[in-house]
Amino acid sequence: MNSNFPSHAAPIKLYRHPKSGHSHRVELMMALLGLPYETVDIDLKNGAHKAPAFLAISPFGQVPVIDDNGVMLSDSNAILVYLVKSYPTGHDWLPESPAGAAEVQRWLSVAAGEIARGPCAARLVTVFGASLDHDGAKAAAHRLLAQLEPILERRDFLAGPAITIADVAGYSYIAHAPEGGVSLDAYPAIRSWLTRVEAQEGFVGMVRTPLPETA
Repeated sequence: MNSNFPSHAAPIKLYRHPKSGHSHRVELMMALLGLPYETVDIDLKNGAHKAPAFLAISPFGQVPVIDDNGVMLSDSNAILVYLVKSYPTGHDWLPESPAGAAEVQRWLSVAAGEIARGPCAARLVTVFGASLDHDGAKAAAHRLLAQLEPILERRDFLAGPAITIADVAGYSYIAHAPEGGVSLDAYPAIRSWLTRVEAQEGFVGMVRTPLPETA
C-alpha cells in the first residue's frame, strides 16, 4: 500500500465496466501506485450508467468514476492526474517541468482523440456491438499505430525514457486493439512497449475478449 494513503481512509471506490479501457486506465494507475481500491461494476448493457443515481455522480453517464473518500471525479485522464498528484510515490508520473508536462499532455490528448477514434472505436464495435464505422475505425487505428511505431523505436515510453501517465492512458486500448480487429503484428516496437508497461510492479491487466475472425 502507498504510504501516502491515509491509514484511516477507506479504499478508493472505482465505478467501472470490466471491459472498459477507460476504466482500466484508472484501475491500472491505482495498482501501479499501490493504492487500495474496490470496484463497483456498472451494467452498461442494461443502461445502469443512465440511471438517475449514476448520473448524479457522472453527469455524462460514463465510466469510470472514483469516490476517494468523498472526492468524486469522472473522466479517466483527469482521474490519472488526480491520483498521481494526490498520492506521490517519488516517481515522476507527471513531470513538473513545462516541457515534460506538455509532452505528457500531448499524449493524453492522443488518448482522448486518435486512440478513442481508432482502436477504442473498433473494439466498441466487436466487443459491445456499437453502431460505428468499423472499417473506418480500423483504418484510423492503423494510421495511429504507424505514427507510434517510429516514436517507440527511439524511446522506451511515450513521453520519454521513463513511464508516465501518458503510457497508462495509452496502454489499454492499444494492448486490446486485436479484439477490435486491429492486428499488432506489423508493430514490433509497440509490442515491446506494451511488454515494458506490463513488466511494471503492480501491473494489472484488463479482461480479455476473444479475437474476432477478422483480426
